[in-house]
Amino acid sequence: MRRAAVPLLVFVLGLAVLGVTASLMLGRPVATGVSAVGGPFTLVNQDGRTVSDRDFAGRPHLVFFGFTHCPDICPTTLQQISDVLVALGPQGRDVKALFVTVDPERDTPAAMKEYLSSFDPRIVGLTGSPEAVAATVKAYRAYSRKVPLKEGDYTMEHTALVYIMDGRGQFVGSLNLMRPAKDAAAEVARQL
Repeated sequence: MRRAAVPLLVFVLGLAVLGVTASLMLGRPVATGVSAVGGPFTLVNQDGRTVSDRDFAGRPHLVFFGFTHCPDICPTTLQQISDVLVALGPQGRDVKALFVTVDPERDTPAAMKEYLSSFDPRIVGLTGSPEAVAATVKAYRAYSRKVPLKEGDYTMEHTALVYIMDGRGQFVGSLNLMRPAKDAAAEVARQL
């Protein structure tokens, strides 16, 4: 009978230690790491000026990857972003949205400037060398791929997510544009 009591005693002691450890751990805040989305970049804006991630530090901003020859997703998303920027009202006057091309071959600063003239002026077009653009796409954990079409033309597959970045340049989440602009703007306003 003694032999049976020893395993039972060890089990009960183990259970007690586990219970004490769990109760101590439940009272502690859980540390969360910084997201690995985003990072340093150096690109060229639609005015031909070199800009970097540091130019947008200190204030929240949005980031969207796309290209000027996009037939539907990009112009629709840029219009939705424009609507959100307007819905932010005066408190959002310093909020920028970065439109980073995934097609630097065709998206020169001049092409970006002409394309973005139809949208809110707070949307900044960014392009650069294929290597600089690829590094930015990678830093944001985005995706892009050139897809050949008939007669030598091509299109681009790409991530269609709108990233919300806080004033420290840290990824906060993705912006849900499938709702009224005022509701999406409220989500951005929480970062102001």
